[in-house]
Amino acid sequence: MTARLNLFTNELAAKHLKYLVSAGKVLTDSSLPTSLQELVSLRVSQINGCAMCVDIHTKHLAHEGEDAVRINLVAAWREATVYTEPERAALDLAEQATRIADASGGVPDEVWTNATKHYTETELAALVSLIALMNAMNRLNVTVQNPAGAYAVGQF
Repeated sequence: MTARLNLFTNELAAKHLKYLVSAGKVLTDSSLPTSLQELVSLRVSQINGCAMCVDIHTKHLAHEGEDAVRINLVAAWREATVYTEPERAALDLAEQATRIADASGGVPDEVWTNATKHYTETELAALVSLIALMNAMNRLNVTVQNPAGAYAVGQF
């Protein structure tokens, strides 16, 4: 399978990706734990059906030493017992913000309030920005049908 459009070789798309990656670096350097960032990125990518990003974030989690059970259960985190309360709050926020069109009024107040119990204002800013960035990356990859499976950690 090949992508409809190569986002890495097209001049305009590559320039756009450069800025998105730079935005991601700000988040990577934040106080939000790497494992949490990867879990959230994986869940957003699963919801959006972005095979390339699911490939990337499962491999990043494994590379960072994350337990395979926790990686495999992200799609069913609500019923899983392997996530902390802060992780559950972040995953809930990620789901609600990703499915924003499904809920009139956007992210419910109780989801936001729960997240504020576990994260500082700066961490919330990083979390919300990460969710938005992942949704953007997913939409790019899904639209052009970037294939999954060949990613190697550190490739990008």
